[in-house]
Amino acid sequence: MPIDPYILLLLGTVGLAALLPARGTGADVASGASTAAIAFLFFLYGARLSTREALDGLKHWRLHTTVLACTFVVFPLLGLAARGLVPVLLTHPLYQGLLFLTLVPSTVQSSIAFTSIARGNVPAAICAGSFSSLAGIVITPLLAAALLGGNAGGFSADSLVKIVLQLLVPFLAGQLLRRWVGGFITRHKKVLGYVDRASILLVVYTAFSEGMVQGIWHQVSAVRLGALLAVEAVILAVMLSLTWYGGKALRFDREDRIAIQFAGSKKSLASGLPMASVLFGAHASLAVLPLMLFHQMQLMVCAVIAKRRARDPQPEVIEAAAPTAASRTAVGTATRSG
Repeated sequence: MPIDPYILLLLGTVGLAALLPARGTGADVASGASTAAIAFLFFLYGARLSTREALDGLKHWRLHTTVLACTFVVFPLLGLAARGLVPVLLTHPLYQGLLFLTLVPSTVQSSIAFTSIARGNVPAAICAGSFSSLAGIVITPLLAAALLGGNAGGFSADSLVKIVLQLLVPFLAGQLLRRWVGGFITRHKKVLGYVDRASILLVVYTAFSEGMVQGIWHQVSAVRLGALLAVEAVILAVMLSLTWYGGKALRFDREDRIAIQFAGSKKSLASGLPMASVLFGAHASLAVLPLMLFHQMQLMVCAVIAKRRARDPQPEVIEAAAPTAASRTAVGTATRSG
């Protein structure tokens, strides 16, 4: 099973924040840099999203509607159902982070990669992931305000301004400037990918530093973390099963079901971490912990599933290999004649 090297970097950043948390002036500098990094991240998201591809993808509206329903309806319902596990298995802060995990949009890169490995509908996975990321900029904060209430800062005027300025405005600016900067971003995709990841590491360091300074981490024990992992494993298993067999019930073909399974069962770390920083403020460290754990879990499990799907016989191969009734009759006649 693969271990994402980026997860190791994230864990290293958490360890650095635990040993050397930003304090005083350093904390103010880190917070300002984190705010700028979040705005830049969403500018890049907007500049990378091709409006034409997104509009072309609307032709497959049933698939995209199914993925969006899984991401922003079924997932949150599972999160709300987990409320019954408090305080027996989960503490209230861990549950808040788990519920936030169920509200963030789907991934783009890993959904495409796993769909490709499994020989599914890759263009559908690209559009589904893009639609989810785009919708999540608006839907995730609204769901957080409705379901998390004061724990996510509520839906006050201040939080609304933060969401608009740090998430929506940079994204729209990226879309508007895509005509001029799109080529540059495409040519320097690899370098900007490193900038993406470094920005997220900065966000994580700032959030976990604030958590250390305020003593939030004393609320988490190894037993609680184990319980959190078990709950997340159940949620992932439910979503993987629901997206696969639900796609069959809705009469999607195999390629579409693969895209639905991988796009509809995962959550985006890249989008969720900056959003948590904006919505939760000083409590973001506990809010993002469930998302970080779920991210690694979904990569490991989906890698195994994708490889297994790749070994499935293709429908055309099965049809070619299976003798038809006419051919069996002809063979039988020839045998008797001989």
